[in-house]
Amino acid sequence: MSYAADVLNAAHLELHGGGDAELRRPFDPTAHDLDASFRLTRFADLKGRGCKVPQEVLSKLVSALQQDYSAQDQEAQFLNVAIPRIGIGLDCAVIPLRHGGLCLVQTTDFFYPIVDDPYMMGKIACANVLSDLYAMGVTDCDNMLMLLAVSTKMTEKERDVVIPLIMRGFKDSALEAGTTVTGGQSVVNPWCTIGGVASTICQPNEYIVPDNAVVGDVLVLTKPLGTQVAVNAHQWIDQPERWNRIKLVVSEEDVRKAYHRAMNSMSRLNRVAARLMHKYNAHGATDITGFGLLGHAQTLAAHQKKDVSFVIHNLPVIAKMAAVAKACGNMFQLLQGHSAETSGGLLICLPREQAAAYCKDIEKQEGYQAWIIGIVEKGNKTARIIDKPRVIEVPAKD
Repeated sequence: MSYAADVLNAAHLELHGGGDAELRRPFDPTAHDLDASFRLTRFADLKGRGCKVPQEVLSKLVSALQQDYSAQDQEAQFLNVAIPRIGIGLDCAVIPLRHGGLCLVQTTDFFYPIVDDPYMMGKIACANVLSDLYAMGVTDCDNMLMLLAVSTKMTEKERDVVIPLIMRGFKDSALEAGTTVTGGQSVVNPWCTIGGVASTICQPNEYIVPDNAVVGDVLVLTKPLGTQVAVNAHQWIDQPERWNRIKLVVSEEDVRKAYHRAMNSMSRLNRVAARLMHKYNAHGATDITGFGLLGHAQTLAAHQKKDVSFVIHNLPVIAKMAAVAKACGNMFQLLQGHSAETSGGLLICLPREQAAAYCKDIEKQEGYQAWIIGIVEKGNKTARIIDKPRVIEVPAKD
């Protein structure tokens, strides 16, 4: 049995044997006999999905894997039900199975620590993996595997405290999603990584092929932007040369509120958003992650059947983070749509007449806003943000 399996079993015993999981408190290193200066993020030089290979480079690297399916290949006939085969370039693989009328929907993802609370990092990683399923309108996951790398730079004490907390967070998020973690892989690595695989078997009516946007649709976003800015700004509080660049536009309290709002947002599942996609007749969606809002919007636009383009007018951003981004000389490219997000919201193409009801329903069920941020117009399958988009300040939630 691997080290990861050992600690997962230990976490299971603690959770189901009267542990303190229900009394979750923010991670305090000193409570675990760790140095007060312990920071999980120091075990990786890059943060979260900001570690991704640039989008244009990735497109070249995976070109050899792309397959030009003929019209006959694109749809497999099982029991007279047409099941499209979806592969590289979108959020999930959708593979028709040899068993009649069923398909495998599967995705994988992992990244480096983006926050310093190990438990929350586990929850964020799990939510991020599941978001690829949710972007396809799939609301139920049959199984998850966990992918974990323990940093070789960790002391044994740090490893034995931090890794079980990460795994417990991942497991708790999976339970919240109605699924379980049944295995995975653990290795040692210079940098700590956490992620997983999510798989489900479903019928064609259980997922939404993301290629049916039409002129007149609107674009809805279900989580605010600015997570990368928030987590960086929080780390800069202890780095005077960095903090001096932003202290004129934001206070330490503002940054701490933004950081906690970001953690809360990143760990929140997009499951309700996915379920409501069916209710309100969504024409397609993607989740906003490492390539930023515009990067993922462009990918989604490129896969549409009709000659449409996406135009984004509004940018909901965690409060004060747009000002922080500007104060940094625009290094994040936040308002240009290129700032990496981790476990972001769904960007959904919805019929105009149903979008407002969709947003209202999400707020009613979850207590969080969703926003209409743009429109679908006739075009050449591209996406853009207007020159002076409206920035919507999204306050921290108490």
